[in-house]
Amino acid sequence: MIDKKLLSLLVCPVSKAPLEYDADKQELVCRASGLVYPVRDGIPVMLESEARQLTLEEREQLDRQ
Repeated sequence: MIDKKLLSLLVCPVSKAPLEYDADKQELVCRASGLVYPVRDGIPVMLESEARQLTLEEREQLDRQ
């Protein structure tokens, strides 16, 4: 679980855009860059080298929300 105050301060290190928390997958999602950052033991890992790209399916699902 990510504290809402912390989430409001975090931005994507690549695009500087806000992040969304996916509690089910324990990840922080950046729509602007298409990168997804892992959250390990409640700690966001905000390294581009640790991020993965959103899949096409994930992007389409986010667009529908």
